[in-house]
Amino acid sequence: MVNNFMQVLANIPWWGWALFILLIIAIRDIFIQRAHTISHNFPIVGHIRYMLESIGPELRQYLVANNREELPFNRIERGWIYASAKRENNYEGFGTDRDIYAQQYIFINNAMIPFKLPDGHPNKTDYAFIPCAKVMGAYHKRKKPYRPKSVINISAMSFGSLSAKAVESMNVGAKKAGAYHNTGEGGLSPYHKNGADVIFHIGTGYFGVRDEEGNFSMEKLRKLVKENPCIKAIEIKLSQGAKPGKGGVLPGKKISKEIAEIRHVPIGQDVLSPPNHAVFNTVSEMVDFIENVANETGLPVGIKAAIGKLDEWKELAKIMKETSKGPDFITVDGGEGGTGAAPPSFADHVSLPWVYGFSDVYRIFKNQDITDHIVFIASGKLGFPARAAMAFSMGADCINVAREAMMSIGCIQAQICHTNRCPAGVATQKKWLQNGIDVPLKSDRLFSYFKTFKKELLEITHACGYEHPCQFTMDDVDVSLGDKNMTQTLAAAHNYNKHKVPFNGMQELKECPYLGGSND
Repeated sequence: MVNNFMQVLANIPWWGWALFILLIIAIRDIFIQRAHTISHNFPIVGHIRYMLESIGPELRQYLVANNREELPFNRIERGWIYASAKRENNYEGFGTDRDIYAQQYIFINNAMIPFKLPDGHPNKTDYAFIPCAKVMGAYHKRKKPYRPKSVINISAMSFGSLSAKAVESMNVGAKKAGAYHNTGEGGLSPYHKNGADVIFHIGTGYFGVRDEEGNFSMEKLRKLVKENPCIKAIEIKLSQGAKPGKGGVLPGKKISKEIAEIRHVPIGQDVLSPPNHAVFNTVSEMVDFIENVANETGLPVGIKAAIGKLDEWKELAKIMKETSKGPDFITVDGGEGGTGAAPPSFADHVSLPWVYGFSDVYRIFKNQDITDHIVFIASGKLGFPARAAMAFSMGADCINVAREAMMSIGCIQAQICHTNRCPAGVATQKKWLQNGIDVPLKSDRLFSYFKTFKKELLEITHACGYEHPCQFTMDDVDVSLGDKNMTQTLAAAHNYNKHKVPFNGMQELKECPYLGGSND
């Protein structure tokens, strides 16, 4: 009897099995599931709707959207990064396809006679050599001042949010480019220690420098800095562009033994990253904490924040003016940025875009005449030479990039970083997906992107008659107002002129004893 039954099954054609499976799905849709009205009312066919919805972003990205339409990065922007990273042709022909009369369009004013490199100039042998014009910690006389060797660097992204191979690729690439690599608040991992300069990032969870109760431990910070000379500065995160003023939870299922050891957290338990710091509650207490960390480690110490209300920034500037104490650098994060997962209400509406937030903050410190105390770092979709030129004209001294760096090593803007299913292996902890990342190849691509970025930024700088981007002024860039006023300079639009940055030539920067990028 069993043999006869098996014979009957064997004689059923393939389409019979297909009909049987569809019948089971239909019965399930109509009589069992109650969660989805569409599949209940339209059994089998209704599933097509959910399938198309799941791949909708990919369909729009590759088949529907035009070259300049997508956000956060359109096809032209992504294409420039990919081509630069792969050392392919990144030019465009037949003129720009952008609407140059659109509101907020920027125009860089070139000089009649460009800057000409003299014989023996450092850029004659290295066309991508652009160190920061300022030295972190110089004004406050820190024991270990630091001049970033590159004006473009890697922004704060944690191991845990990014995969091990992605972090390692970025660090190796940053070493090749002479750039620094910000650890993000997830602590210093082995993948951050492949030769690049490192900015150690302290978040509200104090991961990597916390005691058993989750409190900040100065002893652990001192030990970490002493054992890792690659750490050149410390950044204290107040808020970030993706979700300013909001903390987060790292689910216990994501905390492996390795992550637990790096972050100093228990394995398998949810870990809270609160919105507030426990070690200070006021601006003056924050300044005291900064000074304490700088004195204990000898390193420059800065802060990172997305910008909203300005009263506390005015208070900080006043304290710095009166006491000559405070942060050595300030990273201004734009509200349009963010690799971290965030509720749409935060990502879409909380904190100002970079151009508005930075101008508000810079103006405050300029009014106190203390911009020379601080290295200003700009972060917020600025990983393109023309936008970087605008940032420098407004007072930025360095550029931090996050998503642009991710794209240079393979990110395809799938926008599922928060799901642990990143198809490029960049923002996932799944080993199978990570295996697609070839570290030597991807590190070389990040290096190529950085090198191309600096080369083109320097070419724009020379076209405007300058030797270094720090020489840009607010009058060198016009912005379209989108009305009968046509365009105004940034100085007129934002009602200030940046302070002149002391600069005596690239050769002096090259010979600086505090120049970074030499962690061999």
